[in-house]
Amino acid sequence: MVLVKSSQADGRIHPQKFVLWVAMGSIVMMFAGLTSAYIVKKSQANWLEYSLPLVFWYSTIAIITSSITINMALKAFKAREMRQYRTLITVTSLLGLLFMGLQISGFANLEARNIPLFGSKSNSATSFLGVITILHMLHVLGGVIALLVIFIRAYVSKIKNYSSLPIEIISTYWHFVDFLWIYLFIFFNWLR
Repeated sequence: MVLVKSSQADGRIHPQKFVLWVAMGSIVMMFAGLTSAYIVKKSQANWLEYSLPLVFWYSTIAIITSSITINMALKAFKAREMRQYRTLITVTSLLGLLFMGLQISGFANLEARNIPLFGSKSNSATSFLGVITILHMLHVLGGVIALLVIFIRAYVSKIKNYSSLPIEIISTYWHFVDFLWIYLFIFFNWLR
């Protein structure tokens, strides 16, 4: 009698997924520290009160939509619907880029309203916004790069590997940066 041991049957998480969860935990700690520092620093006398531009709402819609499309892409991949999978990965990547473009547009809007994020004329309130959102955009950019790698593999790979692990990992990460932005968006609009 031969016993076959499955890593899923014994409840172990795949090592790559484990590393992802550890990395996401570290990222959560970093943003928790930054938003906590923001709250502490807010007690300064020269703290600038400002409202976020409307374009940040649009960027929020873009990243939430991208979370939906990546979920659909994962389902399409698992169903071996490769054409739909490729389309959805493409849309997710474009929505990620749109998110970053809209964020940059929001920064430009603040600058146009004489609310600079950085430099000698900036306020620590806006500098925190700049640092925190730019760090988030860098994490989104990392996700977009990973999506582009998966996108290229979906179109040029000669060997058909139907392991869903890579798309599951990027999907988990993408949902994470989505939820992280929602937290930051709520924080900057209502909790600050």
